[in-house]
Amino acid sequence: MSAVGFALAGGASRRMGRDKALLPWAAGDLLAHALARLREVVPEVRILSGSERRYVERGLPVDTDAAPGQGPIAGLLAGLEAVEGRAAVLLAIDLPLVPAALLSRLLELVPAFDAVVPVSARGPEPLCAAYGPGCLQALRRRVQAGDLGMTCFWPDVRVRTVEAEEIAEFGPPERIFLNVNAPADYAAAAGPR
Repeated sequence: MSAVGFALAGGASRRMGRDKALLPWAAGDLLAHALARLREVVPEVRILSGSERRYVERGLPVDTDAAPGQGPIAGLLAGLEAVEGRAAVLLAIDLPLVPAALLSRLLELVPAFDAVVPVSARGPEPLCAAYGPGCLQALRRRVQAGDLGMTCFWPDVRVRTVEAEEIAEFGPPERIFLNVNAPADYAAAAGPR
């Protein structure tokens, strides 16, 4: 199944106090790092920038939400609409420790399911997941109804969760899904690996 990678960079970064996508990471920033990992697993990558068209200087397609304030589910919907008929692998820019090999594994499972989502100690990780075209209609219905939770459409599609024992093959799950939301998280993620 053909797939496209999406770097999810539409958040407001309130807890961080500045744009998380532009925080230094490796040889670039968090957005560049997410794009690089996605490029390792799919030939085409795009940016989901929320309701504002941002990061166009990266030279990649930028997809925006249809309406502001709907959260990441609107980004997923925008992405699947932009590449209708193809699968999408979603990676939030604030998950810098997710290895490309795990993203590849999620995509390998998509042909048999509509959504493939890792589950960490915090619960489902829908911002690091693979979504097939079978999710599109269910997403549209839920968003139009004002149901904006990232898992709201799951009852309408075939979901495959990837549990901790499978994730552990790629590294410690608690480290892989360390979310960079605030300055202390950023420092912890940048620390010794």
